[in-house]
Amino acid sequence: MTRHGVLGGTFDPVHQGHLDVARAAQTALRLADVRLVPARLPPHRGAPHASASDRLAMVERAVAGVPGLQASDLELHAAGPSYTVDTLDRLIAGGADPRGLFFITGADAFRDIAMWKAYPTLLDRCHFVAVSRPGCSAPSLRQALPELVPRMIDAADADGSAPRIVLVDAPTAAVSSTDVRSCVARGRPIDGLVPAAVAAYILERGLYRHPADPERI
Repeated sequence: MTRHGVLGGTFDPVHQGHLDVARAAQTALRLADVRLVPARLPPHRGAPHASASDRLAMVERAVAGVPGLQASDLELHAAGPSYTVDTLDRLIAGGADPRGLFFITGADAFRDIAMWKAYPTLLDRCHFVAVSRPGCSAPSLRQALPELVPRMIDAADADGSAPRIVLVDAPTAAVSSTDVRSCVARGRPIDGLVPAAVAAYILERGLYRHPADPERI
């Protein structure tokens, strides 16, 4: 069965950590593709600093020429907050096979899964993939979320049967969108934090020139 990945996020802006997470999951699970899906309105954060069209444009530039990575506007045309459960339901209603669908997130974000809409039945929609982030490794979720340990497996054991939580322990860049916004607001270079095409877009559009908020993304 062909496997497909979905990586949601605010992407305000998309950065190297996001791309590392996508590629780590793609490699570990042999995913045919990974869609990066910017949220129109993230439910657990304040309003994004950049517009939806700008955030999608930056994702498009970030994945251009990267095999298997795609930008998707799936959440940008839906009213209301961009809840993961609604996105998965739309994908499945559109014909996606849940057995081959892998929703990807950083381990730090997955640690708060109990706060997501429709938890715990959300986890029955498809496979979830938690990829290590600096300060929160994927294996550490076994201690952080003991009630979910029976559902957790390593990538090598993902067989496409019942929905599972796949742990992918791989290095990912220690950068956040807040870091990028803060650097831009202070006139500091963002080389290496985001792809060059994204840095050029931020400069061209004059994004993030005001001081960034303290919330890390």
